[in-house]
Amino acid sequence: MSLMKSIGSSKIRVDAQSKVTGSAIYPGDIVMDDMLHMKILFAERCHARILSIDTTLAESAPGVVTVITAKDVPVNEYGLIMPDQPVLCGPGSDKEGVDIVRWEGDQIALIVAETEDQANHARDLVKVEWQDLTAYYSVNDAMAPDATPLHPDRENNTLVHWKIRRGDMAVGWDKSDVIIESEYITPAQEHAYLQPEAGVGFIDEQGRVTVRVAGQWTHEDQEQIAHALALPEEQVRVIYDAIGGAFGGREDMSVQIVLALAALRLNRPVKVVWTRQESIKGHHKRHPARIISRWGATKDGQLVAAESTILADAGAYAYTTTKVLGNANLMVTGPYYVPNVHVDTIGVYTNNPPGGAFRGFGGPQAAFAAESQMNKLAAALGMDPVAFRMKNLLDEEKTLPTGGPLPPVVSLDKVLSSCALEAGWKQLDDQWKLPKTDNTNPKVTRGIGIACSFKNVGFSFGFPENSWARVKIAGEGEIDQVILYQAGADCGQGAHTAMAQMVAEALQVPFDVVQVV
Repeated sequence: MSLMKSIGSSKIRVDAQSKVTGSAIYPGDIVMDDMLHMKILFAERCHARILSIDTTLAESAPGVVTVITAKDVPVNEYGLIMPDQPVLCGPGSDKEGVDIVRWEGDQIALIVAETEDQANHARDLVKVEWQDLTAYYSVNDAMAPDATPLHPDRENNTLVHWKIRRGDMAVGWDKSDVIIESEYITPAQEHAYLQPEAGVGFIDEQGRVTVRVAGQWTHEDQEQIAHALALPEEQVRVIYDAIGGAFGGREDMSVQIVLALAALRLNRPVKVVWTRQESIKGHHKRHPARIISRWGATKDGQLVAAESTILADAGAYAYTTTKVLGNANLMVTGPYYVPNVHVDTIGVYTNNPPGGAFRGFGGPQAAFAAESQMNKLAAALGMDPVAFRMKNLLDEEKTLPTGGPLPPVVSLDKVLSSCALEAGWKQLDDQWKLPKTDNTNPKVTRGIGIACSFKNVGFSFGFPENSWARVKIAGEGEIDQVILYQAGADCGQGAHTAMAQMVAEALQVPFDVVQVV
């Protein structure tokens, strides 16, 4: 047993006092000397070609310092997974196709002025000439044979198609005494974090383009900014202040590149704060999905076949669709062993807001369909839903639908058993039974259900699972100061506190000796 036990004990979070007292600095709170203000002109159209942009009136408006358009972006592309999105849409750029907007949140022009009100006023003076194009708001329309490709070389506007094939489906259906086929629809969802997109771009004391923003991937932000500005990465610095919520909604870029672009052009600090309307318009959502599932089981409750098709709306750009749908693909058969599996997961470009990360990263859509199938099969078989699940849970001896083994110490059965007992189920040997619910009060209806799911830890799919930190130790004879330098984002989950606990435990020093930078 260690003398200085930091891990496993409850600690006051390292950011608790500043957030409770209001002294924490969020990106929208930052004020710098000689600071300018920026407003962004959004497309407000879902699919159209920009024929011309006239900024003459905006540039001559009171207080306006500059108006930046597509022609001013050195490398007019970015994207977390693939660079399929323009920084600014419009004519004058070397890159083909950036004169087309593909959703209403595409950014067209940056208006930088001495005050926010002046930038707001000038934004309304920018004149854009449009050629409207056919817009696709459903996956089916976008996949139609005569639909226009929203991105080059994407047949049927298909961004990604993941597949799982295991066993023999004909054998599975032949062994099935009960088959349940259903369709499930899950909607888009908005993250609605408290702090909208905001930040400041400036040139630091070493001449680096610097942005202070709220995000989730500091190094990915740095990489994408450097690419779009044609700068070496060491000339770009990204600082995360207090983040104010994220839930996956800050994984992809919003204001980072345009702040860096404006600061580089003007050599003055530039600030932007989105309104709530701009925030909802300008960042991705949870992927809407249509899931068609056909599952079969034997009369004694053994799963023998699972066939599922996921059609997901990727929206206008890739964002993290390939990875989110990779998760959905793996999880749509639930945490259960099924010998015969056939899964197709398809992400389709449309002219809707892009789909991206949102708590669960593809898992919730898939789990909703899988658990609904399990409940329906249990009911059709006349089995208790807990007993049916326990009979089919994955363990260390059973492989995932892809054939991959699970890591050691799989505790699904223990977790499900504990949850069922706490919820009121009774267990006798292998038999599970939920007592009848008391519904004698006509004003109160009580119901109970159970569901079980699993989720990957880390990004998975071959992505490097590693991290770096630097620890500086000071003191004579004894350690009296420890500084932890790290770049992991704390979006509210307490990561910085956990990292400080790890350092304190490793060095056997009191927790309050560790300072997190």
